[in-house]
Amino acid sequence: MSKTNNFVFWALYVVAWLIFVGLSIEAGGLLVNFFFSLYKPEFVQNLYQKLDLTEMYKESRLAFFGIYSFILTISILKACLFYIVIHLMHKMELSKPFNTFVARQISLISYYTLSIGLLSYIARQSPKNLTHHGFITDNLNQFWADSQAFIVMGAVIYIIATIFKKGVDIQNENDLTV
Repeated sequence: MSKTNNFVFWALYVVAWLIFVGLSIEAGGLLVNFFFSLYKPEFVQNLYQKLDLTEMYKESRLAFFGIYSFILTISILKACLFYIVIHLMHKMELSKPFNTFVARQISLISYYTLSIGLLSYIARQSPKNLTHHGFITDNLNQFWADSQAFIVMGAVIYIIATIFKKGVDIQNENDLTV
């Protein structure tokens, strides 16, 4: 492997760590927001992203917990996705990338990505239904605006995972015949 490719790989590894840390902070901040919304709602406007759903909580606890469940689940899944990417990049041998670990991790990445996309799409439809009941949900679109991108990306990564799995099978077959 050339020095340029090795440098690019490690630069992407650092970027993946930065994204993971950012997504973890976002998930943690949203979790803190959730608990403050329940116990000290007057402090919510001073917290992370100023996600104030106290009016929704007063009107309908079911809607509040449903929306917050979507927000927290999607946020945590994104952090988990990048943890898997970091784990893959850390353990992967660039000299022999076709092995069962890499194929399994890429499949896992595709499942997480597709899950994030589908959950985001469902979550995007829920506030539309809530607006018919008088709830203001304009500030929620930032949490699931990229649902179609995650669905397409999940499908593409699944195809790549299938190719990797087939490559591992062929490599194992060739190793047995030699």
